[in-house]
Amino acid sequence: MISIKLPYWYDLHAHFRQDALLPATIKDHVAMACAGVLGMPNTKPPLTTLPQIAAYREQLLSAGEGALLEAIVPLYLSAETTPAMIESGARDGILKACKYYPPHGTTGAEHGAALQTYIENGVFAAMEAAGIVLCVHGEEHGLPPEAYFDRAQNAEEIFYTQRLPRVVDVFPKLKIVGEHLTTKIGVDFILSAPAHVKASVTPQHLLYTVGHLLQGFKYHLYCLPLVKFDADRAALRAAVTAANNTKFFAGTDSAPHAQKLTPCGCAAGCYTGGIAPQLYAQAFEEAGIDMQSAEGVAAFEAFLCTIGRDFYGLPVPQHYFTLRKQPQKAEILRVNGQDIVPLPLGMGGDGVMNWSLITHSD
Repeated sequence: MISIKLPYWYDLHAHFRQDALLPATIKDHVAMACAGVLGMPNTKPPLTTLPQIAAYREQLLSAGEGALLEAIVPLYLSAETTPAMIESGARDGILKACKYYPPHGTTGAEHGAALQTYIENGVFAAMEAAGIVLCVHGEEHGLPPEAYFDRAQNAEEIFYTQRLPRVVDVFPKLKIVGEHLTTKIGVDFILSAPAHVKASVTPQHLLYTVGHLLQGFKYHLYCLPLVKFDADRAALRAAVTAANNTKFFAGTDSAPHAQKLTPCGCAAGCYTGGIAPQLYAQAFEEAGIDMQSAEGVAAFEAFLCTIGRDFYGLPVPQHYFTLRKQPQKAEILRVNGQDIVPLPLGMGGDGVMNWSLITHSD
């Protein structure tokens, strides 16, 4: 039986909400050996002020009941964000990152402003000077359907060829994370960019393609950015499993939805709380990595445990967990009568994964 011992890891992109789901979803993250989290600010209401992100960070840590070493909450960039806010937040130690959402580009993104706004108003310049990380939802907004997702182009490819290169050119020292990367073009841009431009990758984008989503419409796989094509998945797999990988790290984009299908469409987001390391291990195996080899384990540990942690300057965990190559069943998360369906069950199977996770404290 294959058994891999790893240090606790940080999920550097996750959604936890603000109601009763918050403690339940944090508990699931603690159960999968998370030492800390980066909690997304597109809550209701959105976290657009420094007091709001400071308060939400305390809520995340409190819900962890002492199990989390750290929580980062990015400031939601809006038309009201100013350079003075960035400078104040950095000076007071409140602000570590800011999040750019394309206006109306995903769930809770209706409060964002166009990327050009922050190039021109001094916000990106202030972030660059203060060492604040820019986390981006890398999709162009306001596109017609034939440009949003087409055989020749899509919203992410447009963003990484036309928008983000401009930011890197104008602000060459700005630390950037291209979050939940989905395309080969995105991978190529991150690889060509300076060392302080990195990317997070989700389990679903390493495991599935748009064919998995559309064949029978597996709506629990519906997330934004959408899963893409086999060539894109292959590029993502090659990037995260490379022995010399220093740029790509784990960020699940786990999002709890009690109701995926709504009268106005399908809620975007896959729930992988409690099971992400198992799914990442499955993805590495499907990419051809020998998880019994020292090289394979080293590549997996770098992606899951160290690259993102070191980039954000987070504490090194002292605890370890074990992944074993034995079946484990994903379970529905029930909160106040609501069912949050994890991705493996949402894909229509029995929810049994190839890997199981055991936490311990040595």
